[in-house]
Amino acid sequence: MSAAASGSIVLVGAGNMGGAMLSGWLKNGVPGSSVVVIDPGPSEKMMAAINEAGATHVTSAPADLKAGVLFLAVKPQVMETVLPPVKATVGDDTVVVSVAAGKTLGFLETHLGQAAMVRAMPNTPAMVGRGVTGAFANARVSAEQRQRVDSLLRVSGPVEWVATEADIDAVTALSGSGPAYVFYLVECMAEAGRKLGLPADLAMRLARETVAGAGELLHQSPDDASRLRENVTSPGGTTAAALSVLMADDAMQPLFDKALAAARKRAEELAG
Repeated sequence: MSAAASGSIVLVGAGNMGGAMLSGWLKNGVPGSSVVVIDPGPSEKMMAAINEAGATHVTSAPADLKAGVLFLAVKPQVMETVLPPVKATVGDDTVVVSVAAGKTLGFLETHLGQAAMVRAMPNTPAMVGRGVTGAFANARVSAEQRQRVDSLLRVSGPVEWVATEADIDAVTALSGSGPAYVFYLVECMAEAGRKLGLPADLAMRLARETVAGAGELLHQSPDDASRLRENVTSPGGTTAAALSVLMADDAMQPLFDKALAAARKRAEELAG
């Protein structure tokens, strides 16, 4: 490994999330020469992007590599296997960033030693530059390191720094897993439309475009979600009739309360 790699951004894992982050870095001016990707088998598309950007790909960490930022983008189930081989990349000036759900800073310290560390939870819209990330930094993270990590995470969308590490499990339940809830909403809307007599493919197109368009309106509008809902709800109209069902005391809100509690509990279990 060349001396130029000292202080590099070292990305461990170039799958969906890691690949999305890498693509965002390169599109936003991070020099490919400053990025080292450790992955035993990236996709052909990702390998082409790595080569085109002039980044370095290795299947395991070279002995002389020291990371400026060690970005861990692997599934929580394999972290225990992945961490020991990259421990040597952690130096005095390294900040470790993990996006593995449930894996605590204590877990990371057990395998990597004492270091500046950030737990982050992006979500899959990061793949199109429209994600949101929650992040928590330990006390060893300097202001400069935090700013660098923030800029690296921000390529995929806004970054929200939380006050405690425990908040990351709630972030995981809300926004980390949240895109799946929205996709399921589309499925449910389309199925309800089919049951009203629409062809299934038409119902899916209508549901899909409705949710995508509503999301874009929410993104662009300065109004909060409740105001946008009120704007489209005429008293005594069709939307009001539907919302009287969806907003009943035993309807969507308690279901989401239960669903997010289950997701947070699972995130806490993954720490073990």
